[in-house]
Amino acid sequence: MEDVDVIFRTNDVRGVYGKDFDDDTAERLGRAFGSFIGSGKKIIVSRDVRPTGEKIKERFIKGAVSVGCDVVDIGVATTPMMYFAVHRENFDGGASITASHNPSDWNGFKLVGKKASQFHTGGGLEKIKEKFVGEIPAVNSSFGKSLKKSIKSEYESFLLSKIKKHSPLKIVIDPGNGAACGIAEEVLRRMGHEVFVINGNPDGTFPSRPSDPSEKNVSDLKREVLSRGADIGMAFDGDADRLGLVDGLGRYVSSGNITIPIFARHYLSREKGAAVVYDVCCSSCVEESIKEEGGIPVVSKVGQPAIRKKMEEVGAVFGGEYSSHLNFSEIENFDDAIFAALKMVEIISDSGQKMSDLVDSVRKYPTSRLEEIYCEGLGFEKRDGIVKEVGKFLEKIGHDIIDIDGVKAHNSDGWVLIRASNTMPTIKINAEAKTTDAANRMLNDAVEAVKAEIRRRTE
Repeated sequence: MEDVDVIFRTNDVRGVYGKDFDDDTAERLGRAFGSFIGSGKKIIVSRDVRPTGEKIKERFIKGAVSVGCDVVDIGVATTPMMYFAVHRENFDGGASITASHNPSDWNGFKLVGKKASQFHTGGGLEKIKEKFVGEIPAVNSSFGKSLKKSIKSEYESFLLSKIKKHSPLKIVIDPGNGAACGIAEEVLRRMGHEVFVINGNPDGTFPSRPSDPSEKNVSDLKREVLSRGADIGMAFDGDADRLGLVDGLGRYVSSGNITIPIFARHYLSREKGAAVVYDVCCSSCVEESIKEEGGIPVVSKVGQPAIRKKMEEVGAVFGGEYSSHLNFSEIENFDDAIFAALKMVEIISDSGQKMSDLVDSVRKYPTSRLEEIYCEGLGFEKRDGIVKEVGKFLEKIGHDIIDIDGVKAHNSDGWVLIRASNTMPTIKINAEAKTTDAANRMLNDAVEAVKAEIRRRTE
């Protein structure tokens, strides 16, 4: 039933369960992935808390074992826990059964190789896709075996070994009924913090709020932070690789435009001249703040494979995305929302300031809203083609173009970014300028140009 071009995305395999793929797809992908990794090799498999996760995981493991792989099933775990297990045990690959921040009817597969390096289009995922659509010869299933193992204790000890002891804070956490339930609370309490939990029962239907920890979904967290007089609030997505933050004033402060400068300042105070990586979606203030702290700003394409690769290339001390994925050199450049939470608390404690003071110290420029134009039925390549055509139009009318990922068009007022989403059937558009009116004007002009190009191609 699967539409291969729909489920094989830029950085993972993902879609609506029962519409875009089913259990047979999961088993076939397990065979394709196992065949790509190699018979006799060892892989880690985990899942988030979605109701479809267990049977998808079982079928994926069945497929991998059928081509001779040995599988260690670590059960319900965050995606960063899977990364940790693959890297720590020197396994040959791993898979997290998750759709991350997508709605509960979605599911998917984040696939990694040695050292938990994520497969992506242009970086191995297309070869797995080739095996998936081709003939995959089975081997004697006795060559492969599977076993279950918990790594929770090892993972928690690893995180805590990377964080120094600091003054206790009052913290509210919102795991969003996802894979962070229990673990985030436990490690923060082990560090001596006073922790209050909302939406803390694992439930992959996400009854309390959507899995995406964006501002529109964390109103309960804001209220709880204010009512308890907490120092900070933390929200996690479904597989706990993305962090949402609320300061003590109840403000949502988790844009990478805010968090990357705060983390960069911390790391660059200890390692002057180090590189910090950020994605093309970020504000101009991110580049400026890194330079002001004596660091080297390095811009990257959007997506964790791109951020991690760029961090390795330049030896960066820290990296992050506008979307609140945050990457740390001391944990092998992984994006881990629970580690990011621990590290932010360390920074607040070290600074002697409130979270709100750290936020207010970051320069900000006026921005537009984020516009998402849905393009149902148009794959990534078609959407990217639309973006490129709009970029050519903007260049003709006088914009300077950066096209390392989508199109970022600059003029004297500011910039507008137009990108085909890696994870949803949308084209995303946002703008930043000297004034809010100018940002909104740039946004609206770009939206009209994109819609016109879609009409031209589909009518």
